[in-house]
Amino acid sequence: MFAPNFFQMQNRSRSSFAFMLDDVDKALLEALQEDARLSYNELARRVHVSPPTVAQRVRRLENMGAITGYRAVVDPTVVGRPVVALVRMKCYGPRCITVHPELLDDLPEVVEVVRLTGDICSVVKVVTTSIMELERLLVRLASHGETSSAMVLSTPIPWRPVLPG
Repeated sequence: MFAPNFFQMQNRSRSSFAFMLDDVDKALLEALQEDARLSYNELARRVHVSPPTVAQRVRRLENMGAITGYRAVVDPTVVGRPVVALVRMKCYGPRCITVHPELLDDLPEVVEVVRLTGDICSVVKVVTTSIMELERLLVRLASHGETSSAMVLSTPIPWRPVLPG
């Protein structure tokens, strides 16, 4: 199966691509989420197709937006940022971080922002070097709206791969 052309892709919602994934695509996605550093040869061995087929399929998965990037998962404690917190935000208008995420571009402590429905607009995940730095960051975030924070004590279920439907 070949990837649709660009025009066809523009006229489809991203969710419709899930129906275009076969078992090999799903196995590739699962393996790459487990270890994105696997070679095409190793991926081919695991999913029982040739390395050129793996290369073509991975490129297609990237082009269709199923694979959006590759990154290392870093333990914040090991790199000197042992304070991890989730900050719930209620913000509206021109200072809202979900409407203008660029307002947080100068805050490397902010590692993720998730936009939500309901009585809060977002949850901001932050990693800091100390409680004092967390307090300074919370004051800065409060300039964008109402905040409520919770420190992360542990992560019993870490990040998991997304299994294609």
